[in-house]
Amino acid sequence: MKEKNITITVFEYDSIRELSKEEQVLVKKSEEVVKNAYAPYSKFQVGAAVLLENGEIITGTNQENAAYPSGLCAERVAIFYANSKYPDVPVKAIAVTAFTNNDFVKTPVSPCGSCRQVLNESETRFKKPIKILLVSKSKVTVINNTKDLLPLNFDESSLIN
Repeated sequence: MKEKNITITVFEYDSIRELSKEEQVLVKKSEEVVKNAYAPYSKFQVGAAVLLENGEIITGTNQENAAYPSGLCAERVAIFYANSKYPDVPVKAIAVTAFTNNDFVKTPVSPCGSCRQVLNESETRFKKPIKILLVSKSKVTVINNTKDLLPLNFDESSLIN
């Protein structure tokens, strides 16, 4: 037996003012759209803003459904729309924020497993890292690529044995 350790690096900022101007704009967009989420059941609204390499910002919000598996997370709504509208443009960064009980969450929320896989696929597709900004009212957690978000990922190499 071999023991392997996986180490990831995340960066925590106390304020969005510590981020680059470009990242601040992205965070503000995620905060603006979060209230457009359709979350009548969980009351947990999530907003995502995707920055593309061409400078375009695409937003998405979670969309719930009474049949829960039929809904979709904000991250995937934004990524899929970006890939549909600009199929040849890599994603540079994504900001994700959540709102519940009439306020932004106190600690950043992390993408679910399905969203992590979709982000990883987009990063792999374009062979460019995607910066992930997880936003709350008290801090911003930044992860520089999807491999740190999903270290034991499933990709095209998993299909060939």
